[in-house]
Amino acid sequence: MIGTPFRLQGKNPATGLDCVGLVWAAYAAAGVRLVRPCDYPLRGWARTRVEAALTATGFSPAGDAARVGDVALIAFAAGQLHLGLIGRASLVHAHAGLRRVVEAPLDDAVRAAARWRLFQGA
Repeated sequence: MIGTPFRLQGKNPATGLDCVGLVWAAYAAAGVRLVRPCDYPLRGWARTRVEAALTATGFSPAGDAARVGDVALIAFAAGQLHLGLIGRASLVHAHAGLRRVVEAPLDDAVRAAARWRLFQGA
């Protein structure tokens, strides 16, 4: 999905994705159907609401070493929260500024971010 256009509230790779839509579309492409939250703002959604939405979908905080497919919940200084998918040495995320889904090397902000993992059948 790298290169897919950024689109606020986007959930379809054919028309555009935001960070939430990217996570849900990536899991759908892997055969995992998730209930996607709707009508969330680009900024200002409280961390407790984001975490509650992740929990309601079946994600749990990952306390051990990062794994491919973990969801990073990154908190920016302006109070904005952002989701991305952790790869072996990179983060795939919908970058609003660049207006597309990008892959970037893991940096300290991602390494320090809360990570969430989908535990199926546990």
